[in-house]
Amino acid sequence: MRKSLAPSQLAKNGSPNTKRFNPPSVLNISNGRTKRKCTEDTSAKEPDAVQEMFTTNYEEIIQKLKKPFKVPIPNYIGCHSMKNLGMRKSQPRRPLYDPGIPNALILYNPPEMSEKDKMINKDKILVHVVVDPVLGNILRPHQRQGVKFMYDCVTGVQIDGTFGCIMADEMGLGKTLQCITLLWTLLQQSPECKPTIDKAIIVCPSSLVKNWSNEITKWLGGRLCSLMMDGSGDAKKNLTQFMQGQGRTAISLLIISYETFRMHAEILHSREVGMVMCDEGHRLKNCENQTYRALMALKCKRRVLLSGTPIQNDLTEYFSLIHFVNEGLLGSAQEFRKKFENYIIKGQDACASVSERREAQRCLLELSNIVNRCLIRRTSALLTKYLPVKFEMIVCCTLTPMQREIYMNYINSESVRRTVRENDGESKNSLSTLAGITSLKKLCNHPELVADKIREGAEGFEKSRHLLPPAGDVRPEFSGKVMLLDCLLVNLKTNYDDKIVLVSNYTQTLDLFEKLCMKRSFKYVRLDGTMTIKKRAKVVESFNKPESPEWIFMLSSKAGGCGLNLIGANRLVMFDPDWNPANDDQAMARVWRDGQKKPCFIYRFLATGTIEEKIFQRQAHKKALSSTVVDNNEETMRHFTASELRELFILEKTNSDTHDRLKCKRCITNIQMTNPPENADCTSDLSNWYHAWDKKSLADIVLKEIWDLAKHISFVFHQKSAKVEVKSVKVDDEGSEATSEEYDL
Repeated sequence: MRKSLAPSQLAKNGSPNTKRFNPPSVLNISNGRTKRKCTEDTSAKEPDAVQEMFTTNYEEIIQKLKKPFKVPIPNYIGCHSMKNLGMRKSQPRRPLYDPGIPNALILYNPPEMSEKDKMINKDKILVHVVVDPVLGNILRPHQRQGVKFMYDCVTGVQIDGTFGCIMADEMGLGKTLQCITLLWTLLQQSPECKPTIDKAIIVCPSSLVKNWSNEITKWLGGRLCSLMMDGSGDAKKNLTQFMQGQGRTAISLLIISYETFRMHAEILHSREVGMVMCDEGHRLKNCENQTYRALMALKCKRRVLLSGTPIQNDLTEYFSLIHFVNEGLLGSAQEFRKKFENYIIKGQDACASVSERREAQRCLLELSNIVNRCLIRRTSALLTKYLPVKFEMIVCCTLTPMQREIYMNYINSESVRRTVRENDGESKNSLSTLAGITSLKKLCNHPELVADKIREGAEGFEKSRHLLPPAGDVRPEFSGKVMLLDCLLVNLKTNYDDKIVLVSNYTQTLDLFEKLCMKRSFKYVRLDGTMTIKKRAKVVESFNKPESPEWIFMLSSKAGGCGLNLIGANRLVMFDPDWNPANDDQAMARVWRDGQKKPCFIYRFLATGTIEEKIFQRQAHKKALSSTVVDNNEETMRHFTASELRELFILEKTNSDTHDRLKCKRCITNIQMTNPPENADCTSDLSNWYHAWDKKSLADIVLKEIWDLAKHISFVFHQKSAKVEVKSVKVDDEGSEATSEEYDL
């Protein structure tokens, strides 16, 4: 067999005269066709000649590569841009998210344009603004409406030339999620295919700074970087960097506490900010304080204020909030008072004449027409679609004999009489009204809370020294409310597995709760103003775990009434009332909120006939004002006159002073003859609640079981939330479904 003479084969065969090399392919181009030369011709050449040809070609290539690149186009002029990696070709404008996808939340629809106009005015084409589907798909119907309303406000659609709004949804309706959705949309999009804003600031109480950061991470998954400022760290340096930052590397969101904002306002005023959001915005109810002025001076036209309670005390506070988001909308404070407030307040009084009520109604209608264009409010009744039923009970507890005697001695003392006379302008005050009210409120909780004053014989307690036994272990039987609480806790521990939250306005009362729990060997946790923000989050997280041994959560309403999620418990006791109904409402909303799986029971304890009932009546008066102005509820009952609300230092002999003042027509001789209207619920007026002098009509089996044992329950108002079931109903043969709402009251 003839051996191949190809160089590669010669190398394989081990010919001693053959050098190993890889000659390049030699192409012969003729008549436009490419042919490989004959193998015999290639093999006939000497290996040294082929190697020399290869080396020569290689050197030529190297020399060509050393020359700079030149575009092979005549008269070509290159771009002088700094972007050396290429340029994006101009493309037609398009929205960031597809408006045609199912369940898309479209915030802006551009006007239609002909194809010719689009070609001529390429830079003027407007696009849809569509909410990120990650957020749009989890928003509930009322939340989608809220986001759309706020977007229209901050873009000047609702009121021409103004860019502020108030998100006044009641607690638990998802104000935070709605605002995060709005914020993320404005930072990403606009009809002009660019961000609407480049910087935003969220101002909130220091206890909620971390909560806001957690919520943003929860819903956006780390796509939005933020700077948290709650007073710690180098605030001046961080805030300066935030305000001066530009471009893609800049942080676009600042979350800061009210106190830190006020302290470093000068830095934050240095440049314009795209939008500011103020959580718990009712803190801005006083337009004269430094925080309000610091925020008003911020260079920012888009302002969103979050508050579930826009009216807490009077209409002047309401004006301050409206003035903050849309300055000048209601004129000056003096003009507002003269045009609206005076007439509305007169019409709310139970003694108002027909003409005064008619004039108040006219002013109210005019005010509502103005304000409703920048304020959106939905009540907690919407939550009934998504949460289990809630039972609210207002439990009136009589004083023990010891409490009653100390109480009577105090209100009949000379110092208190001088205080009452001073209020009528007859003489100078010797005992401050506030101190007297505080002493009575603490006495209603337990005599132990004023034991030091009693033993010292302080003003008002001179005749009560002998009534108080020596200091020792906690004695529940000395207080009607504590005795009821003791029975309630023992019954829950023995027969049920529910967790409970105990709320009070006084840390002294929390101390009393601790002593009671230690006496009964109950596991508990406590949160008050002394606990750090970081520790609060850990305590709450631990308590909400079903396996946690702590089943009692003690809460100071001032320290933890806002923002806490205590869905691990389904029962809550509001042990004493606050003058501000918003504080009580905030605290009571800690358990009945998103994530709750069990029926909830809310207990409000009031000492019968005492100052606590007067405070509760004052709350009802304020709520009636808020219901009339904000909720446009014209049917709010006018039960309490202004003079009745001043009768604080009187102990009424009654089962319930509040029920007596209702002038209830459904009850005769301590028997409820007629049930409330079928559509009544927890948000209804007290006259439309169930009224109970005994345990027969109670819906809560736990309270029914301890009624007789507690001995001091004199009367109970009780009502439940409206139950709304959302069911899927088939609407066609193809199996598509639609939701329908069924109301079961």
